[in-house]
Amino acid sequence: MRTPVWPKNWLGLVLNKAEVQSYSQNIIEWPKGRLDFSDGCLVMGVLNVTPDSFSDGGEFFAPDKAVEHGLQMAAGGAAIIDVGGESTRPGSASVSADEQIRRVVPVIEALCKKTNVPVSIDTYKFEVAQAALDAGAAMINDITALSDERVGELAVERRLPVVLMHMQGTPATMQNEPKYDDVVGEVLEFLLDRAKRAGKLGISNDMIFIDPGIGFGKTTEHNLSLLNNIAKFVATGYRVLVGTSRKRFIGQITGKEKPAERIFGTAATVALCAAAGVSIVRVHDVADMVDVVKVINKLNPDFPD
Repeated sequence: MRTPVWPKNWLGLVLNKAEVQSYSQNIIEWPKGRLDFSDGCLVMGVLNVTPDSFSDGGEFFAPDKAVEHGLQMAAGGAAIIDVGGESTRPGSASVSADEQIRRVVPVIEALCKKTNVPVSIDTYKFEVAQAALDAGAAMINDITALSDERVGELAVERRLPVVLMHMQGTPATMQNEPKYDDVVGEVLEFLLDRAKRAGKLGISNDMIFIDPGIGFGKTTEHNLSLLNNIAKFVATGYRVLVGTSRKRFIGQITGKEKPAERIFGTAATVALCAAAGVSIVRVHDVADMVDVVKVINKLNPDFPD
């Protein structure tokens, strides 16, 4: 395999491909889905079926509008559509499992009938995950990194991928003065521990994605440190998912108060992540970010091989 040439001015270092991740198997397949990383980074579309999302203010709360938007993301090049029925914005309150199920199941069922793009369920609640998978979802995105091991056992039973994210505190408390001695080291240690636990449950390494949890219990400085060191997460051998889209730290840097106006700031972080070997970027503006990753993937012709 050839050694990838990555811009030092973006990452600050150049890693040998063997130090980063084995790309001998660029395609992962499971009963309800398939992801092909042969060309590099893929895009996950965010579909919030909530009345209080920070990014869209409930624009897609109605099931018909949510389905329409999900199909638009699929047409725009999304490799996965991530459906969530509970806002996890800073300060948000928990939503019951029954209410989440009421919100997401009709949308998941409709999407699975109308598109072949895999649907992911964004939840940490076992009952919601189970109902979503029964409705056709093919992946679990858990912001608590399988704090409820039953969710992991469900993933083993259904033979599907999981996303393990780091969060300090809960959505209601996470931005109340988050503190770390070493944010990169502590987040990385947590994710490796949770990934190993997932492995012990029976989830294979190729079905585990780790997510540093940008904006979840982190200050702007913490978020920037994690992004500047994202190559260290890629170097673990686990595939990495990163969600920076429209987040507050981008607004603080750019001065854009409205989340929908943070598209170019988001694009910069997406480009950085794609160049670093991140496998999936989770975004709201799918078609635009698909263009970003397409260009970055071509600018790194030796990565993947």
